[in-house]
Amino acid sequence: MTPIRLYIVDDELPARQRLQALLGDIAVELPHQLLGECGQVMEALAQIQALKPDVILLDVQMPGLNGIEFAEKLHTLMAPEEVPDIIFVTAYEEYALRAFDVHASDYLLKPVRATRLAEALKRVASRAQTRQRQMTQQSELTDSRQHFSVAERGRITLVPVTDVLYLKAEQKYVSLHTAQKEYLIEESLTALEEEFSGLFVRVHRNALVARAAIAGVEKTLLIAESGSEQEKVSEVWQLRIIGSEEKLLISRRQWAVIKALLK
Repeated sequence: MTPIRLYIVDDELPARQRLQALLGDIAVELPHQLLGECGQVMEALAQIQALKPDVILLDVQMPGLNGIEFAEKLHTLMAPEEVPDIIFVTAYEEYALRAFDVHASDYLLKPVRATRLAEALKRVASRAQTRQRQMTQQSELTDSRQHFSVAERGRITLVPVTDVLYLKAEQKYVSLHTAQKEYLIEESLTALEEEFSGLFVRVHRNALVARAAIAGVEKTLLIAESGSEQEKVSEVWQLRIIGSEEKLLISRRQWAVIKALLK
């Protein structure tokens, strides 16, 4: 996991020290980088604009601007894509609804437990990784075609590359599988792998899967006929796909690649 970049804003020094101690407790399970901490609201605003952290751990009750006003100010000072995720850390329950009006990611009540803080930060980190994958996907598409051209009953259908969950070799065709439909194209799976290496990964000699569509893996028993009345049973790994009920067999050769992607 890429270390998440944090900044703490709280006017009370003991509260900032407490959060730093909690972050130290969860450093192994949640790699992070603490960019700074501040008790002065206007100074914190300037530093956040310069440092651009991924997440702010923000108190509500502070002199000058309170936490809600602080968040509103950030949205006026920074571009939408630059505004950090905000996790409020406060002793006051009554600001929770207003906090989510300013797009807060979470609302933690003091005294905060390490497990609760880790849970909130993991959700933020997961969303950040998804956004990064989407940005990478879009970047890859600028250098390659954005649609597959599918010939169907005398007409051409354009299927967006980002809609395709996986591709399978089917004799002389390759089948494109989206969440809604299956299409056939006359192209080489090897050529498609080379063209879209940033978007798709090979899971088996006959299948490529969209990196963004990987949901996880599961172990299952594969039963095969051995030519006699006895059956041969072996354990295999299958890939679960977001938006599809089908599971793809992972070859032994590709298992190490898929395992690395899931870390």
